[in-house]
Amino acid sequence: MSAPEVVVHRDKELMAKAAAARLITKIVDAQAARGSAAIVLTGGRNGNGLLAALAEAPARDAVDWSRLDLWWGDERFLPEGDPERNDTQARAALLDSVPLDPARVHPMPAADGSYGNDPDAAAEAYAAELAAAAGPEDHGPVPSFDVLLLGVGPDTHVASLFPELPGVRETERTVVGVHGAPKPPPTRISLTLPAIRAARQVWLLAAGEDKANAAAIALSGAGEVQAPAAGARGRSRTLWLLDEPAAAQLPRGLYPPASA
Repeated sequence: MSAPEVVVHRDKELMAKAAAARLITKIVDAQAARGSAAIVLTGGRNGNGLLAALAEAPARDAVDWSRLDLWWGDERFLPEGDPERNDTQARAALLDSVPLDPARVHPMPAADGSYGNDPDAAAEAYAAELAAAAGPEDHGPVPSFDVLLLGVGPDTHVASLFPELPGVRETERTVVGVHGAPKPPPTRISLTLPAIRAARQVWLLAAGEDKANAAAIALSGAGEVQAPAAGARGRSRTLWLLDEPAAAQLPRGLYPPASA
C-alpha cells in the first residue's frame, strides 16, 4: 500500500475546485488507457462540494460520461430518494446533469428496496454486484477503482467505518451493514477497508477546523481500529486533500509549503 501524501489548499472552495480538476484528469487518463474508468463517490459536505465543483468545471466535457462506472463508499440506509441518502445528494450535485449510462451507476440498496429493512442482506447484495463487476485483472472481489473518494469525519471515520465498531475490524467481507453508528442515521451500509484498499488511488477529503484533529491523528501513525482514516490506503497512491484549517495541527514538514 502507498504512503499518504498531503496537499493543502487555501480554503474549502479552492480545495473542491482543485480536487474536481484532478479527478477529471484521472478519469480522462483512465479512459484513454483502458476505455473506461471506475470511481467511488463519497457523501458529506466535502464529497458533495467536489461534485458541485465538477459540475461547474469547464473541463467536465472532456470526460466520456457514458464510459464511467460510479460506485459508492457508503450509504445511509434510508428509503430511495430520501434527501439524506448519498446517492440522492450526488444526483442533485452532478449526476443528473451529465449523460451517464444508467447501467453503470451503482447506488447502494435503499431501505424500501428488494431487501426490505435488512441492511446486512443489502450489503451482501452490493458485495455480489461488486464481485460481478470485478475482472481477472482486479485485486480481489471488487473492481480496481481508479479513484476512491472518502470524506474524513471529525472522529476519523471514513465511509461508515467508525472507530472501534465491528465494521472497521472486518478483514474478509467487502461490504457490511452498520448498526448503531454514532452519527445519524444509525443504520448504514459501507465498504470495508479491504475493499477500499483495492483502489488504485484513495483520496481523503477534509476541510474545516473541525477536521484538524482527525487529520492529525490519522496521519500520525494511529491504528485503524481507533482511527479508521489511518487505514484507508490506495495501492498506488493515497492522497489527503485538505484546506488550511483542516491542516492546522499537522507538522509543516508533512506537506510542501508551496501547496496551492
